[in-house]
Amino acid sequence: MKTVAIRRAGAAAVALAAVVGIAGCTGGDDKAAEAPAKAKLQSREAATEALTASFSKTREAKSAKVHMTIALPGSAAAGSMEMDGVLGWNPGAMDMTVKGESFQQNPSTPGEVRMIMQDGVIYLDMGADATADMDGKRWMKLDMTALAEQSGDKDLQKQLTGGLDNMNQDPAAQLAILLESPNLKHVGSEKIGGVDTEHYKGSLTVAEMLEADSSLDILTPEEREELLGNVEQVGAEGYDIEVWVNGDGYPVRMNVGMDTPEGAVAVTAEYSDYGAGIAVETPPADQTVDFMEMMAELGAAMEEPTGGAGV
Repeated sequence: MKTVAIRRAGAAAVALAAVVGIAGCTGGDDKAAEAPAKAKLQSREAATEALTASFSKTREAKSAKVHMTIALPGSAAAGSMEMDGVLGWNPGAMDMTVKGESFQQNPSTPGEVRMIMQDGVIYLDMGADATADMDGKRWMKLDMTALAEQSGDKDLQKQLTGGLDNMNQDPAAQLAILLESPNLKHVGSEKIGGVDTEHYKGSLTVAEMLEADSSLDILTPEEREELLGNVEQVGAEGYDIEVWVNGDGYPVRMNVGMDTPEGAVAVTAEYSDYGAGIAVETPPADQTVDFMEMMAELGAAMEEPTGGAGV
């Protein structure tokens, strides 16, 4: 395999690291929200009841279309990113088109990349131009769990597996976090893209989340433990969450800002077509190049004497 293919693998790794880095970290602004209508604000009890019902409907839907805009801290390699496509939760799966500065600025990758995730494995479409340098194949396969285990680095393992656990941006899980907020409140009625919605917001630190009164918990003890474990894995320090719920009880927009040691992450997620189903088809094996095998090949090539064949 040619050296340029190895460079493509490296570029893919950088791009994927950026995506994993933002997994589970969402937030954003209020753009495109029309002025709130004058209406009586809901009490904390009523807001909790409404969001609990929304949580149940969203969890049962198991899939939706989504558009996300992402802004990472200034030092992050990826800069701004956009993701469009479909995602599923319970079980997690996605088929997204990802655009970002890391793709556009690197000549070894296409300007946008299709990303498929299923059963803990990610596939990146490196584009038709990649086939000449990847043995006639265009898909890069990354088994994140295997990659984390092989690294031997416990911190990297936590980052990769934690990011993978949260990558599907499960809106029901975000609602569960919001319901833990000690300052949860109803902001008012607003129109989002012409749709009537109710706007809610709240914030909490991870310490508050760990100490929250589980008697109000909408998750089973096992689900709560898993969610808290994922939050700790991705290194969250605190959340600022906003959600706009339509008349059918589904979130149509969700902003979840997360404070991390690297800085604030900001993403706006817009959802539609809940429960329409997600049919993710992974590329056939004869069209994929395994990232780990490519890295092993790179290691072998580096050990060859200078001027060796096949480079």
